[in-house]
Amino acid sequence: MKFIDEAKLKVHAGNGGRGCVSFRREKFMPFGGPDGGDGGMGGSVYLRAVEGMNTLADFRIGRTYKAKNGEGGSGNDCFGRGGDDLTVEIPVGTVVTEMDTGEVLGDLATAGQTLLVAKGGKGGWGNTRFKSSTNRTPRKAGLGLPGEQRELRLELKLIADVGLLGLPNAGKSTLIRAVSAARPKVADYPFTTLVPNLGVVAAGPGRSFVMADIPGLIEGAAGGAGLGIRFLKHLQRTRILLHLVDIAPVDPDADPVKDARTIVAELKQFSADLVAKERWLVLNKIDLLDPAEADRRAKEIVRRLRFKGKVLRISGATGEGTELLTQEVMRYLEEHPRPAPIVASGAEI
Repeated sequence: MKFIDEAKLKVHAGNGGRGCVSFRREKFMPFGGPDGGDGGMGGSVYLRAVEGMNTLADFRIGRTYKAKNGEGGSGNDCFGRGGDDLTVEIPVGTVVTEMDTGEVLGDLATAGQTLLVAKGGKGGWGNTRFKSSTNRTPRKAGLGLPGEQRELRLELKLIADVGLLGLPNAGKSTLIRAVSAARPKVADYPFTTLVPNLGVVAAGPGRSFVMADIPGLIEGAAGGAGLGIRFLKHLQRTRILLHLVDIAPVDPDADPVKDARTIVAELKQFSADLVAKERWLVLNKIDLLDPAEADRRAKEIVRRLRFKGKVLRISGATGEGTELLTQEVMRYLEEHPRPAPIVASGAEI
């Protein structure tokens, strides 16, 4: 299925049913009075986050979701039946925004979280509601109120614990293949990864985390170069970023330090919060150099970057250093648990 992480849809809650004008007519009850019941309430529209959906492809064509209208009231003080609510299933991690106002209605970050996006209209009053000491035979009833209508924008942000950063061909896809069951495409040319990939990394019995591999960035991505920064939003929910740097680039003129600074610059243009996240430097492809040269280059890169965080050396191709990497990441995640999700306004759990 094609990966789509943005979509639009329209929702229309049901209208309230019309109130009834009716009078009690029974033998030996000449003054029975009004007995018209109220109309039923229109159905509401909800969005519910469910597991197993990883794309908004079902919403790629603009669709309108409409709940049922309420039924009209009837005599003998019978209320109309309320319209059935409509629940639309969306992927976990979807942010819901109203198109007209730009207001964020909710962030459905946990499975089962439900958000009311369009409330059904109230049913109209029957004529029983209008009786009084001065109006004993009211001949009017209320019309049902219309249900809410909204145009929504859905934006999917994948739920992952660890995010991989790096230029094209830095070895992100190779790494995620080495440590998880994910099988993204790997080739000796850039931009082999065109959509984000998720992999579950096992770090021992009952210990695991989710890693996200996003398409590589290039200089000028913030201005639309390459694949742009469209997929960086999928790193916003991560707790730690692994910045992969090719320690042995094929191009002799390539500068790993300059490449690393390019990535940081693009992050700053995208989001200050993303730059502030915990970020580790992962020097990849050490298998292409002898140990002494790899050690020299690693120290030189760290010195020039003035990097103060954790630095690890790995080879995604051979698996060297990947076990230590996964254990260190797992230890960090256990020491820094994900905060409890904030329930969005109007959401129901």
